[in-house]
Amino acid sequence: MGILERFTDIIKANINDLLDKAEDPAKMIDQYLRDMTEDLAEVKRETAGVMAEETRAKRMLEDNNREIEKYDGLARKALQAGNEGDARVFLAKKQQLTGKAASLQATYDAAHENAQKMRQLHDKLVGDIESLNARREMIKAKVAVAKAQQKVNQYSSGADKAAGAMDAFSRMEAKADAMLDRASAMADLNHPPRDEAAELEKKYQSAGASSAVDEELEKLKKEMGL
Repeated sequence: MGILERFTDIIKANINDLLDKAEDPAKMIDQYLRDMTEDLAEVKRETAGVMAEETRAKRMLEDNNREIEKYDGLARKALQAGNEGDARVFLAKKQQLTGKAASLQATYDAAHENAQKMRQLHDKLVGDIESLNARREMIKAKVAVAKAQQKVNQYSSGADKAAGAMDAFSRMEAKADAMLDRASAMADLNHPPRDEAAELEKKYQSAGASSAVDEELEKLKKEMGL
């Protein structure tokens, strides 16, 4: 039947394989549950139809068997009554129904097999949905933790970059200090060397000027009688 072919992949579905291929397992779970729920609704309808077909085939087979038994009984009664011609008619009808029984039996067997397969498919879907619902929150929690860990890793990487930048700034600062020290040294070298003799000369010249002023002051005080 077409329905059995269409849903073969559902019976063989492996949830773990699907989740392994998903980039976001949490979203995959939700989508898979929605798909499975839709599939289950269709499978329920199809299963009900197949089971109804099985019931109809079984009823036709049982009705035909009862008819066979009925005409067998009528043939026996006709013979007991001495009506061999009537018995022949009843037996001919019985043979006709017996030939039909083989076809009805084959139809019922096929319908029964289809009904079993559809029931297995239905039960497989129900079990998968119940299992996935039970694991849903746990898997989502794991996904949330994994995403948080990814963010932590990203921030850690950023912190490492910041530390690298601080090291670079420290190296630049040390280089600037070295340049400043070199410039100061060059400035010192550009000044002429100290002439100690000239500095001492100024000292004694200043001392001589002060002595002459003192002598002039004493002379003025004598003249004024002070």
